[in-house]
Amino acid sequence: MPDIDPSEFDVSELGPRVRSIEDAEELEAMLAAERDGENRDAVITVIENRLSQVADDDGGDAGDADVDLASMSVADVGNALQSVDDPERLRDLREREVEGENRDTVVRLIDRRLDSVEGGDGDTGGATVDRAPPEERHPELDHPTADKRHVRALDDGTFGDVWVYCETQAGDLLDVSRELLGKARELMDGYNDAYVDDGESDERVVAVLIGDDVSRHADECVALGADVVVVHEDDRLARFRHKPYAELFADMARWGVEAPARDEAPASADGGATEDAADWRDYDEPRYVLFPATNNGRDLSAQVQAELDSGLASDCSGLFIEDVGISNPVKTGAPGSTRTFERVLHMKRPDFSGFEYSTILCLDNPDREFHPQGGSVIPGSFEVPEPDPEREGLVVEHDAAIDDDWFRVEVTDFDRLEGGVDLSGHDVVVAVGRGIGADPTRGMELALELADAFEDAAVGVSRGIVTGSYSFDGHVAEYTGEDRQIGETGQVVAPQVYVAAGISGAVQHKVGCDEADTIVAVNTDPDARIRDWCDYFVEGDLFEVLPRLTDAVEAGGLDVAAVADGGRGGGGSDADPRADAPDGEVSRDA
Repeated sequence: MPDIDPSEFDVSELGPRVRSIEDAEELEAMLAAERDGENRDAVITVIENRLSQVADDDGGDAGDADVDLASMSVADVGNALQSVDDPERLRDLREREVEGENRDTVVRLIDRRLDSVEGGDGDTGGATVDRAPPEERHPELDHPTADKRHVRALDDGTFGDVWVYCETQAGDLLDVSRELLGKARELMDGYNDAYVDDGESDERVVAVLIGDDVSRHADECVALGADVVVVHEDDRLARFRHKPYAELFADMARWGVEAPARDEAPASADGGATEDAADWRDYDEPRYVLFPATNNGRDLSAQVQAELDSGLASDCSGLFIEDVGISNPVKTGAPGSTRTFERVLHMKRPDFSGFEYSTILCLDNPDREFHPQGGSVIPGSFEVPEPDPEREGLVVEHDAAIDDDWFRVEVTDFDRLEGGVDLSGHDVVVAVGRGIGADPTRGMELALELADAFEDAAVGVSRGIVTGSYSFDGHVAEYTGEDRQIGETGQVVAPQVYVAAGISGAVQHKVGCDEADTIVAVNTDPDARIRDWCDYFVEGDLFEVLPRLTDAVEAGGLDVAAVADGGRGGGGSDADPRADAPDGEVSRDA
């Protein structure tokens, strides 16, 4: 039996523990225990991934000699594969494994090594490699991808500056746009210090404004950190339309540079493209681009990056620029070598299950470039900077004809939702879950009262409220809809304080609030999952605790410990020091 029994943990709890294990045999024992026990796909994937990492870290000296797969553990196979560079030999090993033990983990390790070897194309000695199309490289596929044209990015392109899409709604500049300008200014100040030599021009922050009557925001963009503001105005762009917005942004980014190979020829002026090179820049495309991770920003970012033939990291919460060494043959061009990539934008984001963070990199391949490096950023991830009214910047008008065909879909009517639906940007968010079931209407009233006690707060709900069959009186029903759902399939918020009342804390909900500075949980269940990742856990009935929180805020201060006097104490468990809090106190979770 392994030291860690996977059946005692859910995947969110097991992930951090697995990442600390360096022993391949221990990981194999855990994998066997999980398969013999609960056999959860997500847990198996977590263990297999760690097992593969351990195998990669260990290296190996098996060389290209005969490999007896049947007598080897998964880790041994992983070690041996590191020295096998011949695709045909790897295919032979795969066939032998499938006909023999047929272990899924081993087959995946061989497939991964095969992809790395073939993707890197070996050491070409600097020669240009013309890779075979997918249907030739993978003749066993039932549905080859020959119909999907592969488009290469600019050859030997030059890149510069960080571009920020500054989103507006109802004529107003969104706070997340202000946040991005401040972060972009910080990034480029550090970039110029690190990479720009004396005598060279600093790279800049470029703000992009698209819409109707948006040029009035140009001065504010400059005050917030932009060096250049590129503006395109048209009364048909008063509401976000993804086709014209994406085409215009991509055209701004190219600005006089011939488009990638996907286009038969540069578009003419009546097709919506500028033909004259920009006189305010000397590069082909932006080095970095940032978008707000709003509904419209997510839509636009994906289309723009696809049009520019690059990648996208979505829903990021952290950004920094530094060099990085990579040994993946797909990126280096030769197995066993390491390549240093300079000036790489590191984009931190919560992964799909919410129990760890990933850092996404957009790196060039030996035979193609991936620029701009781009990401969308969760609202509230950064501070809104103080504007500097003395800053000066360049405002550039983007003059390109708009193709009428971009407006094939006509919006004939729409309703504008009144305020309160966008939960991002507030100092405090009060969210309620199934714990209000005893009196749903009263539970929502208590949440609203607590939110009203703060200067800037909003009310949200968990998915359990949206999908449940709760009955609410009319005056609170509007606060219980899907437009206020927080979590993986709802909104992502990052307030200073997040109050989760009656919410169990599933990882899907954690994704929506994990960036909050302080999380206060109120729950009657001492074993609720949220206790593992909140900052303060109040064990008590929300119908009793929320009024006391409201009283504390209205009295001029929120002392969480002072209001947590209605719950059941933990009773002095030696195993969990958080449970030692006596009745009338709150557990503080670091």
